[in-house]
Amino acid sequence: MLKATTPIRILGIDPGLRSTGFGVIDKAGNTLGYVASGCIKTDAAGSLPDRIKTILDGITEIIATYRPQQAAVEIVFVNVNPQSTLLLGQARGAAIAALVTADLPVAEYTALQVKQAVVGHGKAAKEQVQGMVARLLALPGMPSADAADALACAIAHAHGGQGMGALATLGKRVRGGRLV
Repeated sequence: MLKATTPIRILGIDPGLRSTGFGVIDKAGNTLGYVASGCIKTDAAGSLPDRIKTILDGITEIIATYRPQQAAVEIVFVNVNPQSTLLLGQARGAAIAALVTADLPVAEYTALQVKQAVVGHGKAAKEQVQGMVARLLALPGMPSADAADALACAIAHAHGGQGMGALATLGKRVRGGRLV
């Protein structure tokens, strides 16, 4: 008799100071199931500490509601504007703080790794990521861009990644947005 696979619940986070996307999926064997997704919106006119608290509280509430066992967060890269990069890093820090406070193991993925795992190409457009996420999770419609990125991060983790460098990248390099 085959033993039923116990699902693993994964929370994906796409950090942002204005809008932090989240996506929750279940993985049972090779099957992925959609649980929830959305965005934590902050008040653009609010102070930075208030916005950081909104992100921290929002992720804490998501963890309490959906009880994930693992988390995956997208890594922030340097933008053209250093100030924007610093602010985004603070939003990412708030998200990670909420995850580790809840004793969740946190894996980190680059946008290239996420797109490679979900679309098959590291330079995929946002619309391609949204479409593949909708298809892989059998969603009735397209998720918002931030929610799709968070779900894609969770899917990348579910597809065998266990954090930075774990997607079989040893000895490989990036060419044309693909690992070769």
